Amino acid sequence: MDGFKTTFSEKLKIKNMEKEIHLIGISGSLRKGSLNTMLLKEAAKLVPEGVNLEIISFEELPVYNGDFDIPEKPERPAAVRIFRDSLATADGLVIVSPEYNYSIPGGLKNAIDWASRGEDSPIRNKPLALMGATPGMWGTVRMQTAFLPVIETMGMKSVQKPEILLAQANKKFDENGNLTDEKAKELIAKKLQGLKDMILKMRA
Repeated sequence: MDGFKTTFSEKLKIKNMEKEIHLIGISGSLRKGSLNTMLLKEAAKLVPEGVNLEIISFEELPVYNGDFDIPEKPERPAAVRIFRDSLATADGLVIVSPEYNYSIPGGLKNAIDWASRGEDSPIRNKPLALMGATPGMWGTVRMQTAFLPVIETMGMKSVQKPEILLAQANKKFDENGNLTDEKAKELIAKKLQGLKDMILKMRA
């Protein structure tokens, strides 16, 4: 009969697997009416069952300054501590960003720099779903390519497929900011499911 008993460690594992997955979402654009912020809000509607997505902003972060981030005695600004604490609660990240000068927007890169520092970095080894929207035809492919060294350096686990490269995005939202492209919704839902699966696999 002992072989059929559930051990304490197995019970903890089952409880951990059943715990709701908490995602943090970040838009790489601070612009009012941002297509990428609208896409992120759409993603929040498309998360799988058992998953929630909280959107945070890097708007209050100062420009990175290593003088306030000395490993032995970090004196990070309050906005940075709040930002990092929020990231630390996440089981995974969803980053939706435009492409500036063929690369990662400066504000988003600055936020990543603040979040990446120290042994207590809240983004190290975190699962990630990366997406982007643009009025142009390239769909932020170069921004997402520029992210690859960051992903590798931080040991992040990125959901590679499907790629969400929403081109001509200015034609794909209605007046209330709702995404009207049904195929894009399907791909976003699939990517978020992939993120959930990755997190559950890591928990196991």
